[in-house]
Amino acid sequence: MNRQPIVEQIPALRRYARALTGDAWAADDLVQDTLERACSKWRLWAAGSDLRAWLFTVMHNLFANQLRRATRQTPGGTVDIDELAHELAAPDANPGPALDLQRCLLRLPQEQRAVLLLVSLEDMSYAEVAKITGVPIGTVMSRLSRARSRLQALLDAPARSAEPQPDSASAASAASTVAPFRRLQ
Repeated sequence: MNRQPIVEQIPALRRYARALTGDAWAADDLVQDTLERACSKWRLWAAGSDLRAWLFTVMHNLFANQLRRATRQTPGGTVDIDELAHELAAPDANPGPALDLQRCLLRLPQEQRAVLLLVSLEDMSYAEVAKITGVPIGTVMSRLSRARSRLQALLDAPARSAEPQPDSASAASAASTVAPFRRLQ
Protein backbone atom coordinates (compact mmCIF):
# COMPACT_ATOMS: atom_id res chain seq x y z
CA MET A 1 0.00 0.00 0.00
CA ASN A 2 1.46 3.35 -1.08
CA ARG A 3 0.73 5.88 1.67
CA GLN A 4 1.79 8.99 -0.26
CA PRO A 5 -1.63 9.63 -1.90
CA ILE A 6 -3.28 9.53 1.54
CA VAL A 7 -0.63 11.77 3.09
CA GLU A 8 -1.24 14.34 0.34
CA GLN A 9 -4.92 14.54 1.37
CA ILE A 10 -4.27 15.23 5.06
CA PRO A 11 -4.26 19.06 4.80
CA ALA A 12 -7.65 19.04 3.04
CA LEU A 13 -9.03 16.56 5.56
CA ARG A 14 -7.83 18.71 8.46
CA ARG A 15 -9.28 21.88 6.92
CA TYR A 16 -12.67 20.25 6.40
CA ALA A 17 -12.68 18.61 9.84
CA ARG A 18 -11.88 21.90 11.57
CA ALA A 19 -14.61 23.73 9.73
CA LEU A 20 -17.05 20.88 10.36
CA THR A 21 -16.41 20.44 14.09
CA GLY A 22 -15.42 23.98 15.06
CA ASP A 23 -12.82 22.61 17.45
CA ALA A 24 -9.16 21.92 16.67
CA TRP A 25 -8.87 18.96 19.05
CA ALA A 26 -12.07 17.31 17.81
CA ALA A 27 -10.97 17.93 14.22
CA ASP A 28 -7.60 16.29 14.78
CA ASP A 29 -9.34 13.32 16.40
CA LEU A 30 -11.73 13.07 13.45
CA VAL A 31 -8.83 13.14 10.97
CA GLN A 32 -7.00 10.49 12.99
CA ASP A 33 -10.10 8.29 13.06
CA THR A 34 -10.57 8.83 9.32
CA LEU A 35 -7.00 7.83 8.55
CA GLU A 36 -7.21 4.77 10.79
CA ARG A 37 -10.45 3.68 9.13
CA ALA A 38 -9.04 4.33 5.66
CA CYS A 39 -5.95 2.26 6.38
CA SER A 40 -7.94 -0.60 7.88
CA LYS A 41 -10.50 -0.54 5.04
CA TRP A 42 -8.02 0.15 2.24
CA ARG A 43 -9.22 -2.88 0.29
CA LEU A 44 -12.67 -1.24 -0.07
CA TRP A 45 -11.27 1.64 -2.12
CA ALA A 46 -11.64 0.94 -5.82
CA ALA A 47 -8.25 1.50 -7.43
CA GLY A 48 -8.45 4.24 -10.02
CA SER A 49 -11.43 5.94 -8.37
CA ASP A 50 -11.22 9.32 -6.63
CA LEU A 51 -9.25 8.77 -3.42
CA ARG A 52 -10.09 12.26 -2.14
CA ALA A 53 -13.83 11.65 -2.45
CA TRP A 54 -13.47 8.26 -0.75
CA LEU A 55 -11.55 9.76 2.20
CA PHE A 56 -14.11 12.55 2.57
CA THR A 57 -16.88 9.93 2.51
CA VAL A 58 -15.16 8.03 5.30
CA MET A 59 -14.80 11.26 7.29
CA HIS A 60 -18.39 12.32 6.66
CA ASN A 61 -19.72 8.95 7.81
CA LEU A 62 -17.53 8.94 10.92
CA PHE A 63 -18.67 12.45 11.85
CA ALA A 64 -22.34 11.57 11.32
CA ASN A 65 -21.90 8.45 13.47
CA GLN A 66 -20.22 10.48 16.21
CA LEU A 67 -23.10 12.96 16.21
CA ARG A 68 -25.66 10.17 16.43
CA ARG A 69 -23.73 8.51 19.24
CA ALA A 70 -23.43 11.78 21.16
CA THR A 71 -27.15 12.44 20.77
CA ARG A 72 -28.01 9.00 22.13
CA GLN A 73 -25.62 9.38 25.07
CA THR A 74 -26.79 12.87 26.03
CA PRO A 75 -29.80 12.62 28.32
CA GLY A 76 -32.68 14.65 26.92
CA GLY A 77 -31.04 15.09 23.50
CA THR A 78 -29.07 18.10 22.38
CA VAL A 79 -29.19 21.65 23.65
CA ASP A 80 -30.24 24.40 21.26
CA ILE A 81 -27.80 27.29 21.53
CA ASP A 82 -30.57 29.75 20.66
CA GLU A 83 -32.44 28.73 23.82
CA LEU A 84 -29.38 29.55 25.95
CA ALA A 85 -28.32 32.72 24.12
CA HIS A 86 -29.61 34.99 26.89
CA GLU A 87 -27.44 33.13 29.45
CA LEU A 88 -24.24 33.36 27.44
CA ALA A 89 -22.05 36.38 28.07
CA ALA A 90 -21.05 38.33 24.99
CA PRO A 91 -17.34 39.07 24.52
CA ASP A 92 -16.22 42.62 25.24
CA ALA A 93 -14.31 43.05 21.99
CA ASN A 94 -15.47 42.55 18.42
CA PRO A 95 -14.23 39.05 17.50
CA GLY A 96 -13.89 39.98 13.85
CA PRO A 97 -15.47 38.50 10.75
CA ALA A 98 -13.52 35.21 10.81
CA LEU A 99 -14.74 34.19 14.28
CA ASP A 100 -18.22 35.46 13.47
CA LEU A 101 -18.22 33.31 10.33
CA GLN A 102 -17.13 30.26 12.32
CA ARG A 103 -19.85 30.89 14.93
CA CYS A 104 -22.47 31.19 12.22
CA LEU A 105 -21.22 28.08 10.40
CA LEU A 106 -21.56 26.06 13.59
CA ARG A 107 -25.18 27.21 13.93
CA LEU A 108 -26.09 25.64 10.59
CA PRO A 109 -27.63 22.16 10.66
CA GLN A 110 -24.94 19.51 10.18
CA GLU A 111 -26.28 18.39 6.79
CA GLN A 112 -26.25 21.94 5.42
CA ARG A 113 -22.86 22.76 6.94
CA ALA A 114 -21.26 19.65 5.44
CA VAL A 115 -22.56 20.42 1.94
CA LEU A 116 -21.60 24.09 2.17
CA LEU A 117 -18.06 23.27 3.32
CA LEU A 118 -17.49 20.57 0.72
CA VAL A 119 -18.64 22.80 -2.14
CA SER A 120 -17.19 26.11 -0.97
CA LEU A 121 -14.14 25.20 1.08
CA GLU A 122 -13.04 22.01 -0.66
CA ASP A 123 -14.22 23.11 -4.13
CA MET A 124 -15.95 19.80 -4.85
CA SER A 125 -18.59 19.35 -7.53
CA TYR A 126 -22.21 18.67 -6.67
CA ALA A 127 -21.77 15.10 -7.94
CA GLU A 128 -18.80 14.51 -5.63
CA VAL A 129 -20.67 15.96 -2.66
CA ALA A 130 -23.70 13.81 -3.47
CA LYS A 131 -21.49 10.72 -3.52
CA ILE A 132 -19.78 11.66 -0.24
CA THR A 133 -22.99 12.48 1.63
CA GLY A 134 -25.04 9.70 0.05
CA VAL A 135 -27.87 11.97 -1.14
CA PRO A 136 -29.11 12.92 -4.63
CA ILE A 137 -27.61 15.94 -6.41
CA GLY A 138 -30.91 17.80 -6.07
CA THR A 139 -30.73 17.41 -2.30
CA VAL A 140 -27.15 18.71 -2.35
CA MET A 141 -28.28 21.78 -4.30
CA SER A 142 -31.22 22.35 -1.95
CA ARG A 143 -29.08 22.00 1.18
CA LEU A 144 -26.48 24.32 -0.30
CA SER A 145 -29.08 26.94 -1.13
CA ARG A 146 -30.62 26.74 2.33
CA ALA A 147 -27.16 26.83 3.96
CA ARG A 148 -26.14 29.94 2.02
CA SER A 149 -29.40 31.70 2.85
CA ARG A 150 -29.22 30.76 6.53
CA LEU A 151 -25.55 31.71 6.77
CA GLN A 152 -26.23 35.08 5.18
CA ALA A 153 -29.12 35.68 7.60
CA LEU A 154 -26.94 34.72 10.57
CA LEU A 155 -24.09 36.95 9.41
CA ASP A 156 -26.43 39.88 8.76
CA ALA A 157 -28.30 39.59 12.08
CA PRO A 158 -25.60 41.20 14.29
CA ALA A 159 -25.06 43.98 11.76
CA ARG A 160 -28.77 44.84 11.76
CA SER A 161 -29.03 44.79 15.55
CA ALA A 162 -25.85 46.82 16.19
CA GLU A 163 -26.28 50.54 16.74
CA PRO A 164 -23.38 51.91 14.67
CA GLN A 165 -23.08 50.87 11.05
CA PRO A 166 -19.71 49.33 10.12
CA ASP A 167 -17.31 51.50 8.19
CA SER A 168 -16.62 50.63 4.58
CA ALA A 169 -13.26 48.95 5.39
CA SER A 170 -14.74 46.48 7.88
CA ALA A 171 -17.73 45.86 5.60
CA ALA A 172 -15.37 45.08 2.72
CA SER A 173 -13.37 42.76 4.97
CA ALA A 174 -16.50 40.91 6.07
CA ALA A 175 -17.71 40.65 2.47
CA SER A 176 -14.41 39.14 1.35
CA THR A 177 -14.64 36.57 4.14
CA VAL A 178 -18.09 35.45 3.01
CA ALA A 179 -17.45 35.68 -0.74
CA PRO A 180 -16.43 32.01 -1.22
CA PHE A 181 -19.79 30.92 0.18
CA ARG A 182 -21.72 32.99 -2.37
CA ARG A 183 -19.99 31.39 -5.35
CA LEU A 184 -22.19 29.25 -7.56
CA GLN A 185 -20.99 26.03 -9.16
